[in-house]
Amino acid sequence: MHEQKPMPAAKKAATTSAKRKTSPKAQRKIATVMHEFKEGQLVSGGSGKKVKNPKQAIAIALSEAREAGADIPPPPKKKK
Repeated sequence: MHEQKPMPAAKKAATTSAKRKTSPKAQRKIATVMHEFKEGQLVSGGSGKKVKNPKQAIAIALSEAREAGADIPPPPKKKK
């Protein structure tokens, strides 16, 4: 008959501390900016117009968190 092979051991899920890419300070700043976006109070720095795109709101949040000294990875390099 066929021999049954033991099942491979399941991989453990990564803990949140090992998976986190931003510091708690950065997370608070991002949450604050996203709240402003949801309330319709977030404005662009250059033109002063209201931000309507959620991706733009996230970019603003990350930029402001970097300026505040939070530990955030640098923005990705643009491909040519």
